[in-house]
Amino acid sequence: MADEPMRAPVFWDQKFREVVLRHHGPSYSAIGQIALQAEKDLGFRIEMTVDDEDTLVHRAVNEPRFTDILDMDHWAYELVLPKGVLQGIPLDRYDWWDETLPIFTSGTFPDGTATPPYGSNPFSIQYVETPLSQRFAPGPTGTLAMVPHIMNADTLGVRADLIGRPVTSWADLVNPAFKGKTALVDIPAIGILDAAMALQAAGLMRYADMGNMTRAEIDATVDRLIELKKAGHFAILWQRFEESIELLASGEVVVQSMWSPAVSKVRARGIPCDYPSLQEGYRGWAAGLGIMRHVDGLQLEAAYQYLNWYNSGWAGALVARAGYYSSVPERVRQFLTADEWGFWYEGRPSAEPITDVFGDVISPAGFRRFGGAMWDRLGRIACWNTVMDEHEHLDRRWDDLRDA
Repeated sequence: MADEPMRAPVFWDQKFREVVLRHHGPSYSAIGQIALQAEKDLGFRIEMTVDDEDTLVHRAVNEPRFTDILDMDHWAYELVLPKGVLQGIPLDRYDWWDETLPIFTSGTFPDGTATPPYGSNPFSIQYVETPLSQRFAPGPTGTLAMVPHIMNADTLGVRADLIGRPVTSWADLVNPAFKGKTALVDIPAIGILDAAMALQAAGLMRYADMGNMTRAEIDATVDRLIELKKAGHFAILWQRFEESIELLASGEVVVQSMWSPAVSKVRARGIPCDYPSLQEGYRGWAAGLGIMRHVDGLQLEAAYQYLNWYNSGWAGALVARAGYYSSVPERVRQFLTADEWGFWYEGRPSAEPITDVFGDVISPAGFRRFGGAMWDRLGRIACWNTVMDEHEHLDRRWDDLRDA
């Protein structure tokens, strides 16, 4: 392929010129640049709004007309689909299913082995029987609950330059050597898994199914975290993406829960920040675009066009520069330079400095992505973000941790 990325395809159709679609999602995908490019290519207006995951779930359940396109982590759809506020997406209205990663289509890796069952495996919450179904189907059907768009494998953000050694295990999140210099994400469904990965790696806990803990396991985990917090082990439980950046950039924290774009923003400042492949594996997640049930007529036709556009490559290439993988990677390849594709997807050392979504240099020439190629990373997912059967109990106990 050429070294220069291709232009976005044009889907423009005169009859849609008065349509407006509201897209509410998290900061990593509800990006203004995407809305502007979509409007240019599609010919109708996209109103893009950023909300955190809790707000998205709350509003989808209680104010379902607040948006037209719902953009959330896969696990969050487990809370929303049963409320009857979404409409399924017929496979014959989506263009890229045959090119979609098998993690979503069949629950397998490319070699045919099953993806890990712990947590909300994307395949298990991908299909519904009919567009009006309020429960997920156990296997492939002709209707999608949502269109998957991105995924990643998360690990710990590390200031190895301040620690003086590499971090190779989740256990270092609870290592007494880093007392007062660690931080945990304050989102119960995610923070509990980061904590569990660390506690189990350190030999302090053992879980039958980390992705669906019993009430006793939740209690034991949170009680242990409360002990650590009261002892001053955690500098903070961070809630805002920007907090995680400042904590590591300042050196106030040296090991913490971290997301790929935050690592990039720290590195864009010229500050060393590692995102290592840990021996116990990664915490995996995926996100999807759903259509709210009130959307109909010409607006629904526009919504189908928008979902097809979103996964046609341009948007996926933009978020690739934040470290995320598209559910349809071959569509993305044509919008990245050969060097970018090699760095982000193939794990090859870059020939030129690598820039992020905003054009800031985050890695020098010759640098190799942490964890390597896409399947080297995705193939080592140990547990998926999830909604546990006891999620209400987890929320109550997490409040105890916040208040401790």
